[in-house]
Amino acid sequence: MKSLLLALCLAVVGAGCATSSHDVKRSALGVTKPASALLTELDVPGPVELETVTSCDWAVDRGGLINLDHPTAKAANLKDDEEPVQVFFHALRHPTQGLYIVDTGVETALRDAPERSAMRGVVASAMNMEKMKVLMPLGEWLAKQPKPVAGVFLTHLHPDHITGMADVPAGTPVFTGPGEAAKRTFVNLFAQGAVNRALEGKPALSEWNYTADPQGLFDGAVDVFGDGSVWALWVPGHTPGSTAYLVRSTKGPVLLLGDTSHTRWGWEHDVEPGTFTQDGPRSVESFRKLRAFVAAHPSVQVRFGHQH
Repeated sequence: MKSLLLALCLAVVGAGCATSSHDVKRSALGVTKPASALLTELDVPGPVELETVTSCDWAVDRGGLINLDHPTAKAANLKDDEEPVQVFFHALRHPTQGLYIVDTGVETALRDAPERSAMRGVVASAMNMEKMKVLMPLGEWLAKQPKPVAGVFLTHLHPDHITGMADVPAGTPVFTGPGEAAKRTFVNLFAQGAVNRALEGKPALSEWNYTADPQGLFDGAVDVFGDGSVWALWVPGHTPGSTAYLVRSTKGPVLLLGDTSHTRWGWEHDVEPGTFTQDGPRSVESFRKLRAFVAAHPSVQVRFGHQH
């Protein structure tokens, strides 16, 4: 009997568990299109007012953010020291669709009552959340807005990108790339509870309906509102459903990279992220597609996952 129990325990640990047990469904929002369709009006100023808010300052191990084994990183003598970073959320104000946010910053409780935060216990300790200097929690920011948030677009489901989710009103739609919640890893044995708490009270996660892009510009693309103003772009690697968002803002096109590139240094020196990424080779492929896209369209402003 003991041998059987041991075998079962090892099987569970070996398989890991899903990122979240929260329900998922196919998104009813968005129109799947070839990625090349976004080029039609790329340089035409769009209707979306875009605001990036620094929710907190933080510091994490550089080796997770930048591949320190890359020849360029070695030549620069980069070490696995602490790298100063920020946690952001991005506000999209569409003239007819309302207010949406991309990623969620940090929740108010992380500043005011960390013992009640969704990200508490072993997750908070492992992520060194005590090093977070909270500047603008999402809940405090939302309370100042004249209109309620209509939905949340996530780049991915890593805890530092959903840390503010508990401040999002219950019932608010939440959108992710495909396979985000179902991904099984050993780390999720410890993180799933925190992710589930952050998503508590929200509807089933709506997964973007990506299909293979015929020209391979990206792995897939969805015209979010059907008017070419906001695009969800499938860039898997960091996580299975990692999504970048291209916003045709009133001040020109802006690409929200998520953690396809955490840092300015990594992006500018053509060095992909490091150990925080789940699928290194696929991450490199997505990273290169994004860099090639921006090189071909220099009017596009980029905003990195964790640095200005």
